[in-house]
Amino acid sequence: MWSPDPLSRRASLLGLLALGACGLTPVYGPNGAGRRLFGKVRPRDPRTYQDFAFNRRLGERLGGEGTDYDLDYRINVGVVPQAITTDEVTNRYSLNGTADFVLTDRAGRVLAQGRVSNFTSYSTTGTTIATLAAEGDARTRLAEMLADQVVTRLLAASSQLPG
Repeated sequence: MWSPDPLSRRASLLGLLALGACGLTPVYGPNGAGRRLFGKVRPRDPRTYQDFAFNRRLGERLGGEGTDYDLDYRINVGVVPQAITTDEVTNRYSLNGTADFVLTDRAGRVLAQGRVSNFTSYSTTGTTIATLAAEGDARTRLAEMLADQVVTRLLAASSQLPG
């Protein structure tokens, strides 16, 4: 970070040093708690297209499937009309989704659980094919966003997992 004022530069440097000394450890760092999950989580088998997108994103974020922990989840999506013309034609839909999840060890003990939610939307102003493609894209985006939130929650809880 460059600053023409040497005092600002010194203050920034001191702030960075103080942050490093506060005991925070990067979750994916060499001693980070995220290493307890990376490559060790096996999500349940997918049942829907959204489940496949969800599992793919989990794999991107947590590494390949492992055998230490099982992740069960349930994705629910509600479709809500958003933009309705005076002719009562809907131009835009919102997808409101939730994912309930439970992380268990091999003995079946619950280690982490919770619910995350998010939303996305898509337009229906094109052809039927374009609308179907837009809906599929929106469902994939929603599943990926929910997976990212689940990973964030799991990483937050990973410091409490067995070594």
